[in-house]
Amino acid sequence: QVRLVESGGGLVQPGGSLRVSCAASGSIFNIATMGWFRQAPGKQRELVAGITSGGSTVYVDSVKGRFTISRDNAKNTVYLQMNSLKPEDTAVYLCYADQSLGRYWGQGTQVTVSS
Repeated sequence: QVRLVESGGGLVQPGGSLRVSCAASGSIFNIATMGWFRQAPGKQRELVAGITSGGSTVYVDSVKGRFTISRDNAKNTVYLQMNSLKPEDTAVYLCYADQSLGRYWGQGTQVTVSS
């Protein structure tokens, strides 16, 4: 089993920045891709960004140029730096990790962008 614990969510004004983190523990061998989904009320869960163990990244179009995903393999932690935040970025951000045994999820952290 892999345990994922997110931190760093909160309330921020439009145009502001926030960084969320996700630390993996447990059976963390051979974790391939880690990343973030988000889910807003009444909307489908969507992939925000993902990063492989080798550092290749993928982003949803709506966050390109504003969000940056990074990963510290030694700490088994993935980060999402979010800049120029917009109200439509408001959602619960869920960390995930892919391993040969399956996909694991964190409990989610709320990000609210509002003035």
